[in-house]
Amino acid sequence: MTGAEQDAEDPGLRERVEEDPGTRERDAQDLGERERDADARALASTLRLRILRLCLDEALTNRELADRLGRNPATTLHHVRTLVDRGYLAAEPVRRGARGSREVPYRATGRSWHSRKPNAFSRVLIDTFLEEVALADPDTVGTTRLGVRLDAAGKAELDRRVQELFDELAARPSDPDGTPYSIFYAVHEDTGRLRRDRPTG
Repeated sequence: MTGAEQDAEDPGLRERVEEDPGTRERDAQDLGERERDADARALASTLRLRILRLCLDEALTNRELADRLGRNPATTLHHVRTLVDRGYLAAEPVRRGARGSREVPYRATGRSWHSRKPNAFSRVLIDTFLEEVALADPDTVGTTRLGVRLDAAGKAELDRRVQELFDELAARPSDPDGTPYSIFYAVHEDTGRLRRDRPTG
């Protein structure tokens, strides 16, 4: 029996040689899930989100970030490297720092805006907002609070219109002479106003 004939009669060999398309699809799905999990872990930190905001329209070195955040440079460097690895920060050309030292400035890539699921709950976003707004001059903070009662179509319209506005602002070129603002939006079911016969969620 020739080698070719033996191979033809070995179904196990054919299974090994002919890769199952379903296996490739499952592998791709697993890889995608691992990538999404890694992205989520990278953004699950108030410090990392604040780093991204500081580097939004200004390239900053690790030392400058540590100074602005009041943190140890070694601590911020760990977070900076994580953000660079996941593509949320990009290194710019090396520049000379104090006493002629070589420093790497980093700028946010904007990828974090597209990585998040619109309207998804995120405790870390709320915590980051609370940390940042605590540093702001109260006279510069504008707030609005409103209670409404909407059907499913009305809620979907609200989500769509707010998301469209945020996407429009995110795509607008930054004004180098403008004042930096931070916008935080949250909507939630008003538990205290839910009818007693209606389950939450």
